[in-house]
This record gives sequence, C-alpha cells and structure tokens, in this order.
Amino acid sequence: QPGLELFQGWDSHRFSGQPMPGPHHGCTETSPKYRMCQHSYRASSHPKLNLTKQALPWNEQYKGKANLHVFEDWCGGAVRHLRKNLHFPLFPHTRTTVKKLAVSPKWKNYGLRIFGYIHPFKDGDFQFSVASDDNSEFWLSSDDSPSNSRLAAFVGKLGTEWTAPGEFTKFSSQVSKPLRLMSSRRYYFELLHKQDDRGSDHVEVGWRVFLPSLKFEVIDSSYISLYTDESSLKMNHVEHIPQTLASHSGSHLWEAQQDEHGADMLKADPRDTFFLTPAIEASRVENVLVPCAYSPTYVVKDFPIARYQGLQFVYLSFVYPNDFTRLTHMETENKCFYRESPLYLEKFGFYKYMKMDEEEEDPRQRAFLFLGPDNFLEDEEEEEEGVDSPEPTDPHRGPGRALRWLPQDQGEEDELGLSKHSTALGLQPHLSVPIFGGKDKKPRKPQEKVYVTRLQPGKRKAPAQEPAFPGIFLYPKPVKRVHLRSRTPQKHPITPNKLRAVPGRRSPWLLTATADYNSSEATRSEGTRVTSFLKVSETTASQQEEGKGQEEEEEEEEVSDYSYEAGELQQGWLEDSINWQRTFSVSSVDFELLRSDWNDLRCNVSGNLQLGESEVVDVVAQYMEKLNEKNGGIYTLLRIINVEKRRDTARGNRYLLELELAERGQRTVRLSEYVYVLLHQGKQDDSAEANPDGLALGATEPQPSAWSILYGKSVLCRPLRLSWRQDVMVHFVVPVKNQARWVQQFILDMAGLYGATRDANFNVILVDFDSEDMDVEKALQDAQLPRFQYLRRTGNFERSAGLQAGVDMVEDEHSIVFLCDLHIHFPANILDSIRKHCVEGKLAYAPIVMRLSCGSSPREPNGYWEVNGFGLFGIYKSDFDRVGGMNTEEFRDRWGGEDWELLDRVLQSGLEVERLRLRNFYHYYHSKRGMWNARSKKPSKD
Repeated sequence: QPGLELFQGWDSHRFSGQPMPGPHHGCTETSPKYRMCQHSYRASSHPKLNLTKQALPWNEQYKGKANLHVFEDWCGGAVRHLRKNLHFPLFPHTRTTVKKLAVSPKWKNYGLRIFGYIHPFKDGDFQFSVASDDNSEFWLSSDDSPSNSRLAAFVGKLGTEWTAPGEFTKFSSQVSKPLRLMSSRRYYFELLHKQDDRGSDHVEVGWRVFLPSLKFEVIDSSYISLYTDESSLKMNHVEHIPQTLASHSGSHLWEAQQDEHGADMLKADPRDTFFLTPAIEASRVENVLVPCAYSPTYVVKDFPIARYQGLQFVYLSFVYPNDFTRLTHMETENKCFYRESPLYLEKFGFYKYMKMDEEEEDPRQRAFLFLGPDNFLEDEEEEEEGVDSPEPTDPHRGPGRALRWLPQDQGEEDELGLSKHSTALGLQPHLSVPIFGGKDKKPRKPQEKVYVTRLQPGKRKAPAQEPAFPGIFLYPKPVKRVHLRSRTPQKHPITPNKLRAVPGRRSPWLLTATADYNSSEATRSEGTRVTSFLKVSETTASQQEEGKGQEEEEEEEEVSDYSYEAGELQQGWLEDSINWQRTFSVSSVDFELLRSDWNDLRCNVSGNLQLGESEVVDVVAQYMEKLNEKNGGIYTLLRIINVEKRRDTARGNRYLLELELAERGQRTVRLSEYVYVLLHQGKQDDSAEANPDGLALGATEPQPSAWSILYGKSVLCRPLRLSWRQDVMVHFVVPVKNQARWVQQFILDMAGLYGATRDANFNVILVDFDSEDMDVEKALQDAQLPRFQYLRRTGNFERSAGLQAGVDMVEDEHSIVFLCDLHIHFPANILDSIRKHCVEGKLAYAPIVMRLSCGSSPREPNGYWEVNGFGLFGIYKSDFDRVGGMNTEEFRDRWGGEDWELLDRVLQSGLEVERLRLRNFYHYYHSKRGMWNARSKKPSKD
C-alpha cells in the first residue's frame, strides 16, 4: 500500500529491537533530509513493515476461544485513534481470551483487538456484519494467513458513529459482501474496537448464510479458535503477535496521518540537531574573557526554607531565538498572557491596545471609545442623574432590532461579575489603564458617567434622541422582574442605572436589570418591554402569567449564540446598521514583556520566556570580538543557534551562548559557553571578585540599553567554576515494577538514542522491584545499549528507595545522575541538554516536561507543561550526596512530593536549579490503574 513503509518507520520501529545506523551529519535547513534529521533517532532508517505471512502451529485445543488484547487509558472513539497508541499492537495492557465475538466490559477509554480463526459450519457464501459503540472494524483473511486479511465491514471512521447492540444494518459499511467459505478450512480474522468515555460500550460480529431473509447471528464459541496460546508467555514476548494491515495500516489510517498538526513546536529547529556539529577546540576559547566570580543574589544557600517552599525560589531562564515551546494550539487554556475571561475578550476584545479612529462626522463619539471602572454607574447612584445630561450618540446607527444572545459558557458569570458590583466589567486592577503607542488619553473626571438613553414608544418617542449604545434599548414599565435565562437566578437585582456596555465591538456587554425601580418613567404603556443582547424573557405581567408554564421548557433549550427567536417584533423597529468603514490604530504589543522569570504555575501552556534580540546581538558581538582577538580573526559567525539568560539585576546576567561558527571560512564548528555580564556601579571597581557577597547599589530592574547609565560600563567576563563538560557520563536511574510495556518502550528508546547519536557516555540503571510480567535483566541484555546496570529488589514499590539505590550504584561521583520516570519520550538532544545545564557545585537541571493529554502523541502534542513537577532531575552525584540524597524514610510507603522535598534541600545547599521547557520532551498519558502496588477489585456481576 502507498505510504505503508513510511508509516512503519514512524511507529513499529519502537519494538523491533533491530540495530540502527548512526546519525545524519551535515544537516542543514535547506537539505531535503532536514526533517528526517530533526527526528533522527525516532524516524530514520527504521525497518520496513514485515507482515506475518506464515501462520503459527495450530492445535485442536484452541477451539472455543479467541485472543483478546486490551489497550486501556486511551481517548477517542475511532479505530484510527487506537492505531496512534504508543503500545499498539504489540504491547497491550491485558492479554486474555474471549468465548464469543460479543464483548461489553462496561468500561471507558479503551481499545480492543480480538483475533483468531473462524470455522464455517458449511460451504457457501457468507455475509458478516459488525455492530459497536463506538467505531469498529472487522478484517477477514482469505485463508489462515494474517497477511491476506482485508477489511470486510466497519462502523464509522470519525469516532462519532455508533450502533445499538444487535443493530447490524444501520450503516451500509456494516455489512460485508458475500464471501465464499469452506467448512474444511479456517480463516484468520481480526476485530478492532474503540470506545470513548460515553455510551454503552459493546462490539459484536454477526454472520449469516447469503440469503436476504435470514438475520445476522452472533458468532459464538462453536465457530472460533485461538490464534495461539499466550498463557505461558511474558508480556514482553511479542514475536507471536500477528502484524497485519489491520494493526498497522488500516483502511483509513494513512489518510489520517497526512493531516499536519498545528503545534509550532513540531517545526524544525536547529537546536534539535546542533549537538551533531563538531565542537570548537577547547584551547580556542580558553582565556578569551577575563575571569570573574560567579555568585548570584538569588541563591538561597543556608536560608531556612519551609517544606515545599523551594518552588518559590526557582526562577526561569530567558531564551533566544524563539524556540516555539509556547503551545499556541492550546491557546484557549492560556492563563498567563490573557488573564481576562475568554467571554470578556469575546465581547470587548483588546480595547486597551487598539484605539478606534475618530469619525469626522461626529468627533463627539470619542467619549465612548475607552471605558474604565470610573465611567460606570455605581450601585448607590440614582437613575435621575442622567435624565438631563445624555451622552452623545452615534448618528450612523438608529434604533434597531435587538439580537438575543446567550454565552456558550454560563459558568463564566461569577468570574465576569454579572452578580458582583465591586468593579465594572470585572476588570483586574492592573488592566484599568489603557496602553497605547501614542499619546495617553486625558484622565476622565470622577463625576463623568455613562448612561443608557431610554427610548419612548409611540408618539412620546424623542425623534432627535438616539441611544448612547446602539442595539441596547430599554422600554421601562412596572413589571415585577426581568428573568434571565440562567440556571442560577440573580440573588441581588441590579437596577437599570447599573447597566454596563461598551461599543466598538459587534455587540455590547452583558446587561442585567430588574424592573423594581422608582422612576418618573415607570408608568409607560403596557406594550413596552426590556430588550437586550442577553437572552431575556418577556416581562409584562400578562406574558409572565401566560408563559409561566413555558419558561422551564425554554430554559432547557439550546440557543445559538446569535439567533432571532420566534417572538414577533414590534412594528417600527429598525435593524442596526454596521459601519464597515470603521478603522482603528494599534501599537505593537509583546505580551512576553508582561511575564516575569518567577515560576508562574498558571503558565502551563506558555513557552519559555523570550529574550530581546538587541540584547543578544550586543553580548554576542562583544564575545566574537574577544574570540577573534585571541585567535587571529579566524572565526565568522554563521548563526546564533541558542542563547539562554538567567537574570540577576543586582550583580549581573548569566548567558549560555551557542553559536555556529565558520573556522577559516571552511570548517563549521559549535561554540557553547557560559559568559557573565558583570554589572559595575559607576566608576568604582567593586566587582564580585573583590566583594562576592556585596549587593550592587541601585538594584532596580534595568533594561540592557540602560546598563551604561545605571552601572557604568558592563564587563563581559568568564564566570569561575561555571563550565560544562561535553563528555561527562550521564546515568539514567529508573525504578520499575510490573510495567512491561513501558519498560520495554524505555529500553528500546534508549537503544534508539544510542543508535542516533553514537554517544556512548550514558548508562541505564533499572531498579526492578521483583517484576513478574517480564524479565527486565534479559531485556537489557538483548537491547543494544552502550552500558547498563540492573538491580533487583524485593518488596513493595518505593520510588524514593529505588532512586537512591540506583544512584548508590554509581561509582564516579563526578558524573551526572538523571532521576527519571518511565513514561517519557526523549528528544535526540537530551544528553546534550542535561550536560549543558548541570555544573558540579553550581547547577542542577530540572527540565520542564510536556504532559500529553489522553489520546495525544508526540506527533499530535496536546497537553500542558508540567511547571510544578521536579521528578525529572539532573544533578552531579557529588552534589546529590552532599544534599543527603532521597528521603527514603518519610516516603517509604508512598510517592508524590519526594521531588519537592529534594528540591528544598538542593536549593538550601547553594545550588541553582535550571528550569527550561525542553522541546519534544513528553510525558506519555497513563493512569495509575494496575501500577506499582495497586490491587484490583473483583468485577461486579452486573
């Protein structure tokens, strides 16, 4: 099939165990193989798909059952979602058998693969049909060979289709064509089923002799048999599992794989493969800069830290250029950049940053363009204040027909302030001042208000008076109450003088009102009513009595965002006119400037902090000048690959410079060095070398361009004892217990990492708590790893004790230990990233991992950054021992929190913890079912 080989290169290589060639060298962005270079150890030169052509030996005792493989904890309702599962098809959660082709486990978010043989009861033409909730596929071979399987029938392909139990003819795709079968043969079959978290889960296969009058009957134990007996095999024994077009390609899979995901992080970045570039000779960078002491002010050595308070002393680094770690495809969950409610943004937009151009015909309209909390009526103010002083109106918009509107998410009401009167619009205090690139607006007088003009019906309607807010019209009358269609009624009524609105958008803000007011206009005619963009019920007494029985029914109806209801419109109303020529002015806005380097736990979809280009160019230019002074001008800057900054406005900023250089115009080399911009105060020579513990005066928050003003001349120097080793050994320490599919995945990923990088300076240490589902030591021996260590422990699983036992196996204290989890997808540059950010006696490394959502994969990375997790931690063994190692006593019978407790002690010892979001670094979704020491309940009989 077209694309079959490429698909196999993406998925099935993980479990092949075959050797992998070395990395691609000399990859450039213009190279056609650059995309392949980006995923060198995951997608290059993987074995082709080997379909299972020969059937395994069959035994007469296999009759009466079929093989059942279960893949749990995976979202989606389509079979194509099941094929995207990391462990499909070789490493299911459960391997068991089933007695008939009709299964309903009463569970959710799972996938099934049922396979075996069908034995026809007679010769002739048969038809098959499959029914399921949700999607399913039934594959049948022309003989006993799995490689000859073809799709015979299926239910849906989008995940939204389903059938009731026994509903075999709902879709045309459910029923197969007539197939000629012989009773003397057996036929390989495969049934795939995917269930999401809703519905009555079931899947069944029926058959009938090809006669239209006959009904489909479920295939039971009399006509099925096992493909093979798996009862005595370990979970990592997968050679017997058939690999077919159903399990690997499928009928709709290849088309689904063509869709490109919208995550910017998936795009090529030179950081991903920069470690393949040969490093510059160490002698070339020695003594390029003058040495200086490195003692940042944010280090909390010997400072008393309360339990788990270390999180508050971890700061983030700034990055240049943009590494696109910001999850722009998850922007609806961004709580860092856009702190207002999404419903607020829907109605008002970014009014702080955009200024509507004035209309020449009516310059008075400027009064309505920008509103703050002081422009709105307060709770105590009386309605009569605005009767004699109406605001200017828009001459281009007349009274019109009001659209009724309901927000999609009623749950936003409390946050938006519909029932809270403290601040207008529910704005946060720091957003009350508009920000523009031009001149600031003059502040309004405190007594200036915004009023809603009330139009009078009939002849008493003022012809020259138009509403201040087009589309909002009030027809007051003595009704008892305005009923908002909300499931939670208003507890505190709001009078009409508290109406809130802002023009300039397609519709004004939500209105809330009651009719219990004391106004001279409260005696209007009976035909008037209150109308707004918010969904409002009729408010006349007669309509309330007549429609009382209909209100409850209407509350349950789903109303579209913008819709005309069936109610009759009053004669004489005009529809709103739209000013399509309305333009505005806007200044460039960089929301990154609003973020700080504090570890904000709300920013779980925002990426790394961005570093300004002008600052980077200034530092790089100074360094290149010094480098060429020492080496005779033989280096030319080709590209700035990566710059990382740790800010300390009191003493100086630390930078990691990663530059691609041309040596003598020919050889391309890699430079990756730490530099320090030491800030001096005035003309005094009080460098940190002479006064390492003294704070510089005037420690405000200066911009890079203000260095010379605040501190005099800044000094670019080499921080003492802050250089990283490019060949240091890295030990991955992982405790495991009865997680065969994940252990096998981890081992093969480590083997793939070695195959791509040919970096032998890493070691895999697995601490096995007496696993029963696989032979972990043999799996390590069979994998092509440069080195590994295996430690077997007995008893219950203890993460802290397992990590400590693994670190104790490391003999060289001047090597790095990386405390690791089992469910991790590593980028190809993980070793380089760990080494760069671990410096003995100075730096520890806690990369921020992206947690994938249920049903997501590294190729479709939906999820969030784990900004408060420190379970993935790199540190030199000497530093690990100095801080006391893991707390094995307190966390003996539990896990969760041991990483924060370790962080507290690491910070107190005087180490910095480098914290960066790492591209293509994922934590696979998994539940805790069946993990570690958990025991299963007996299933209920119903």
